[in-house]
Amino acid sequence: MLWACILLPQLALDTVLRGRDDADAPLVLLAGPAQRRVLQAVNGAAAALGLRAGQTLTAARALAEGFTCVEVEPARIEQVQQLLAAWAYRFSAQVSLHYPRALLLEVGSSLQLFGPWSRFEARLREELQALGLRHRIVLASNPVAARMLANGHDGLALTCPEQTRAALANMPLDRVGLPTEAAQALSRMGLHRLAQVQALPRDAVARRFAASVQLHLDHLFGLRALGLDFYQPPDRFESRLELNFDVESHQALLFPLRRLLNDLAAFLAGRDCGVQRFELHLEHVEGPDTVLKVGLLAAEREPAMLFELARGRLEPLRIAAPVRTLRLLAEDLPAFVPQHRALFDPRAQQAQPWEQLRERLRARLGDEAVKSLCAAADHRPEHAWQTAEQGAASGLVVIPGSRPGWLLSQAQALPESGVHWLGKAERIESGWWDGGDVRRDYYRIETRDGLRGWAYRDLAQPGPLWLQGWFA
Repeated sequence: MLWACILLPQLALDTVLRGRDDADAPLVLLAGPAQRRVLQAVNGAAAALGLRAGQTLTAARALAEGFTCVEVEPARIEQVQQLLAAWAYRFSAQVSLHYPRALLLEVGSSLQLFGPWSRFEARLREELQALGLRHRIVLASNPVAARMLANGHDGLALTCPEQTRAALANMPLDRVGLPTEAAQALSRMGLHRLAQVQALPRDAVARRFAASVQLHLDHLFGLRALGLDFYQPPDRFESRLELNFDVESHQALLFPLRRLLNDLAAFLAGRDCGVQRFELHLEHVEGPDTVLKVGLLAAEREPAMLFELARGRLEPLRIAAPVRTLRLLAEDLPAFVPQHRALFDPRAQQAQPWEQLRERLRARLGDEAVKSLCAAADHRPEHAWQTAEQGAASGLVVIPGSRPGWLLSQAQALPESGVHWLGKAERIESGWWDGGDVRRDYYRIETRDGLRGWAYRDLAQPGPLWLQGWFA
């Protein structure tokens, strides 16, 4: 087995920055009691002002001004960790959140699917970057070793136990997860590297230290397996994002909306499903939430498409009061069936599949503006095609090419000069029961321009040739 550890050293700070559209502005995270507020983390712009993690807020304000303070929110950090586990579940069925700020996943069985480790690692890094999370990745032969090696390495790939033990031997004792008291005691004994502790007799270590120390060393070197609880994805997605300020315009909601939908897409990819309906809750400072419901005719999970659909529904909405928080809820998560395409698809890059175009039109124009056509049991052409709800099925089977694909709303008189007749007439007599009786002879015709149409002569009222529709 091979285990990858994805360490997120700035998870608390990244959790805040990924939800802000001013990530380049000076920002610090605050922790500690009210009487002694301490800077837990600072972004690059705040560090440029001379601010450092561990400083008190009083000292920071004495050094600089103009930086934003944000409280550490453990609930939001846990939400991002659960999202990451759902994302990683796409690559491995054994995903664990055993360690804080880290993700463990067994990847040995995934290499045949995702390619060699170098390609697999590059894909992980690319998607983590898109999620807005800084990271370090290490590959080792057991999960504990992968986690501890990530404390001092990034990009290290050890594919066998011998390589893993050799890399562990050079690790400092204060970076391999030993209890603080044990690490300090070993340091006072003149031991600073794990190789020096490994050389000690087991019984000597057992007499001097608690049993948990030897157990951790056994886990570290792969002599004992660590029991891990593996992640199981939930059956619904819910994410909540607090805004920096009260928002009153649609434009200011687009950035957090895109972030929420990117998270939803990552969750859907991990569960290998799509979404057919979701709700966007605009939580106001006062009053009830404004709920925006987005429904699709088929399951989708492409983040750009979901964003465009939600944006199309959001822009016509009147925001009644300032928005403080966005919440996204998705419970209808059916299986996702990707579209089948030919190996050499001749379609232009700018062209859209019909399903995506249909959903964009529904989002922009409204659900009632886009209809389907279905065949009805009536020989009269103007009654044979009827509008229906999208997705509605008709029990009648229409032979392709038997009727024109484009019927005119009103038949038009057609000059007969230059018209070429194709085949014999087809007589239609119908409608006596509803007052719309017709008696017509229909002909397939071709114009001088090569267009093929469907025209008739009215037997009840002799007159000109009437054009009813065009064939594709």
